[in-house]
Amino acid sequence: MAAEPLTADVIRDANTRYHDVAAAHYDAKWGIDFGEIGQTQVVGKLAKALGGRVGSFGRSLEIGAGTGYFSLNLVQAGIVREAVATDISPGMLDTLRANAQRLGLDVETVACDAEALPFADDSFDLVFGHAVLHHLPHLDVAFSEFLRVLRPGGTFVFAGEPSLVGDRLAGVPKRGAAALSPVWRALLGARPSRDPGGHGDADPELERIVDVHAFVPDELARHARGAGFEEIRVRGEELLANWFGWANRTLESTAEPGDVPMAWRQYAYHGYLFFQSVDRRLLEPRLPARIFYNLMVTGRRPA
Repeated sequence: MAAEPLTADVIRDANTRYHDVAAAHYDAKWGIDFGEIGQTQVVGKLAKALGGRVGSFGRSLEIGAGTGYFSLNLVQAGIVREAVATDISPGMLDTLRANAQRLGLDVETVACDAEALPFADDSFDLVFGHAVLHHLPHLDVAFSEFLRVLRPGGTFVFAGEPSLVGDRLAGVPKRGAAALSPVWRALLGARPSRDPGGHGDADPELERIVDVHAFVPDELARHARGAGFEEIRVRGEELLANWFGWANRTLESTAEPGDVPMAWRQYAYHGYLFFQSVDRRLLEPRLPARIFYNLMVTGRRPA
C-alpha cells in the first residue's frame, strides 16, 4: 500500500493528533515553570530576540501556544496586558486553560490554523511563537497572516526554530549519549525504558510528519520580507546548552523515568542554565547564527 502523500492537510492532522496526546504530559517532560524562573527565561528570550530591553504590549497573539508557557509567563511578568493563545491542538489548549485557571489568569484561547487566523485586521501589538514555524506547511501564507493581524508598527517574534546546520551538529551528542546509555543506566541502577524516545501514548510515526522544516537564517528572513515586514533580524541561540541538554535528554529517554534520581535531574537542569549563560554571553554575539541549534526571527509591520 502506497504511503499517504504529505499534503498540508495531512501535516495539520498529524500535528493536531500528536500534540493532543502530548498535552497531558508536556509540562512534566519539558520542565515547564510558571514561577520566577519561568518568567525570567521567557522575558530573557524575548529581550534577546528584540536586541535589548523589553517594553510592554497591549494585546498579544501567540501562535502554537501549547500549554501556555510563554503567554502565561509574559502576562504574569507584566509584559503583556491582554493575551490571546492559539494552537491547532484543542488538547494543548485544554491544558493551557487549566494552567491559567490555577494561576488566576484570564487568557483567551482559540483553536485554529496559523495559516487562516480568525481575527480582524490590525488586532494585535505583538504576534509571537516558540518552536512553531517548523510545523507549518505554507510559511509564506502564515507570515502574510501575521502581518495582516498586526497593527501598523506592531512586532513579531518567533524563537526556538531548528537550524539546519545546528540540528545536524546536535546529532553528535545524541549519538554519543545513546552509545553510552547502557553504562549510564548501570551506574544509576536504572532499568531500560519501556517507552524508548519518550513518546508516551503518541504515535512515533507522527513525529516524523509534524516537523516540516529546518531553517537557514536567510530562509526565515526571506519569508518575513516577502510578507512585507521590515527591520527583520535573525539570531542564533544555544550551542553548548543544546549539546549538553540533548546528551542528557537522550540518556534519560533510555531509562524508566522513576529510576532517574532527583540529583541527576538537578544537575541536568542547572547545568543547562549554566551553559545557556555561556552561550548568551560569549558565543551568540560572536558566532554565525546558522551553527546554533535554534534560530529566532523578529521584525515589524511598517507603520
